[in-house]
Amino acid sequence: MSVVLPQTIQSVDPAWIDYNGHMNLAYYVLAFDQATDTFHDVLGIGLDYRERMNSSMFTLAINVDYIREVFAHDQLRITTQLLDCDAKRMRYFHRMYQGEPEHLVATNECLAVHVDMASRRSAPFPDATRTRIETLFAAHRQLPTPERAGRVLGVRA
Repeated sequence: MSVVLPQTIQSVDPAWIDYNGHMNLAYYVLAFDQATDTFHDVLGIGLDYRERMNSSMFTLAINVDYIREVFAHDQLRITTQLLDCDAKRMRYFHRMYQGEPEHLVATNECLAVHVDMASRRSAPFPDATRTRIETLFAAHRQLPTPERAGRVLGVRA
């Protein structure tokens, strides 16, 4: 069985280039955030969900690994894999690719929580939402865990 990962395609805006001539680290996070929006839309928890259900997703933590430089006008493809979930949280992993043939240029691991916007506190996913998330998770858990997932920052002695 082939598992299709949600993906986002975009081009590196020249305004995202820093004084070193490559994409500034903040714009990797922006590109990953846009991929998160696409992922949330796939799960039915995007902007329309926010408006309809008065609930949203808040990011609790991220890890970003910068692997290769990207430059103005480079085409980027970002895929998203759901790694874990429970009654009100999701952990997912973005991979950013560039080039022909494609090279992995960055990764982003995210932990997010479902929030009731009226109380601004975490809340369980509604049943229908939880079912959509669990269905995607059942497919994604067949995939290998990304090598960089769950990593800890540190300096080796």
